[in-house]
This record gives sequence, C-alpha cells and structure tokens, in this order.
Amino acid sequence: MRFANRVDAGRRLAAVLEHLRGADVVVLGLPRGGVPVAAEIAAALDAPLDVIVVRKLGTPGHEELGMGAIGEGDVRVLNDDIVATVGASQAQLTAVETAERAELERRAQRFRGDRPRLDLHGKTAIVVDDGIATGSTAIAALQVARAQGAARTVLATPVAPHGIEPRVAPYADEFVALDTPRWFSAVGQFYDDFDQTSDSEVISCLQGRR
Repeated sequence: MRFANRVDAGRRLAAVLEHLRGADVVVLGLPRGGVPVAAEIAAALDAPLDVIVVRKLGTPGHEELGMGAIGEGDVRVLNDDIVATVGASQAQLTAVETAERAELERRAQRFRGDRPRLDLHGKTAIVVDDGIATGSTAIAALQVARAQGAARTVLATPVAPHGIEPRVAPYADEFVALDTPRWFSAVGQFYDDFDQTSDSEVISCLQGRR
C-alpha cells in the first residue's frame, strides 16, 4: 500500500477509525511527522488534537538502549529490567532525565506555545504516527498517555512492519495499521511524498484543531 503524502494517509486512516467517533477521544500526534496524519483523523472524528511529546531515557554510554521515557506533567516511566541490567544509579537516572526534560519542554513550548496540553483523564487517547519502524517511540507515547490519565489507548498508523503487534499490544488497547508488510525497510518507502514536516506545519495543524 502506498500513500500520496501524510494528508492522504491520515484521511485513509481516519476512515477505519470512524467507530471511535463520539467516544470522548483526544487525538495525539507524535511530532513532527505524525501530526499532519493526526490532524486529518481529528478533523474526521470532530475531536481535539494535541501533540504528545516524549523523550527516551537512554542508558549512559549506550544511549540507543532506552531505560525509560518521560512525558509532560512530570511523567516518567522506567523499564526496571533494563535499569537493573545496566546498573544505572539514581544519580545517573536523574542526570539523564534532567537533560531530556529540558529538551522535551523546549519542544512542547515550540509546538504548543502558551496553550496548556489537553487533559487526558478518562478519555480515549489515539496516539498517531506517520509510520512505525521499531515501535519504541510509540510505546513510550502510549505509556505516557496512560500515565497522564487516559482511560483507553489506541495506536494508529498508516504502516508498520509485519509482526509488530505483539510488541505494542501490552501498551495499546487497540492497534490500527492500514498496512503491515513483511518487506519493510523504512517508513518513507510507502509514501510518494515524505518530505520532512516543519515546525511551522505542526503549529498550524494544532492551531486549527484546538
């Protein structure tokens, strides 16, 4: 399956999410590329749109190995098994979180400005990205949405690799992907236009659905 661009992908994804209309939904786009997709879903479901800004907590010396993630509202979720395996101290955890939280807050301020993040308590949070490769960022976002009070989480994406559902299932009450091909190299291979989404485009999408 191919998509013309993120708008096309969002409209096609929205069509299979119609069952969530009226379910007290908040649509959350992962910046930057997930936001234009999420904007189409929010418009189709007549639901509010926000970004969900997350930052991975990389293991000291092996930053690609995530020992947890943080989100807005002082949310921190840790993978206790990895923390124990690498022997990360509380001081190391604090140092990594302090650095990543500064970047998280900078990005949230950039995208949202002075507007507060949308309240997720008791709501269905639809976490949207323009495609999923490993699932790490999406899983972090789902964990953060739950920690922020979401009663139900849905992960929605146009494309994800075959076999990823068991990895995301523990974190999402529902997983929706339009295509899960066995041959998967990169998300961009499924788009005719996969130009980088700009900050200004993210901001424009958010201002249109708040």
